[in-house]
Amino acid sequence: MKYMLLIYQGSTPLPGTPAWDGLSPEEQNGVYAAYQAVNQTPGFTPGSQMDAPQTATTVRVQDGRTLTTDGPFAEIKEAIGGYCFLEADDLDAAIELAGRIPASSMGGAVEIRPIVER
Repeated sequence: MKYMLLIYQGSTPLPGTPAWDGLSPEEQNGVYAAYQAVNQTPGFTPGSQMDAPQTATTVRVQDGRTLTTDGPFAEIKEAIGGYCFLEADDLDAAIELAGRIPASSMGGAVEIRPIVER
């Protein structure tokens, strides 16, 4: 089964931010090592890190007019920071991998969605 994992950054410290700088070198290295291990998981396909939610443009069409809003549709704490794909035997394997993504234990979350294959 194929899954898409949506990484909600939440309050997860990101490199280059004061929150990241507040982590010890060991904690920073632990985050890098965890992502490296996830990237080496069989069936895993990394996506791309997305820019900050504040850079988003949200598009809606109402009454035939295209409307744009600066920023994400969701609250910043709910904004997606990245995504990846996993081909795994079952949902349990996807849950296990999602639990190893640092964002899931550092103030964010990982949403798992099966890919519909037609």
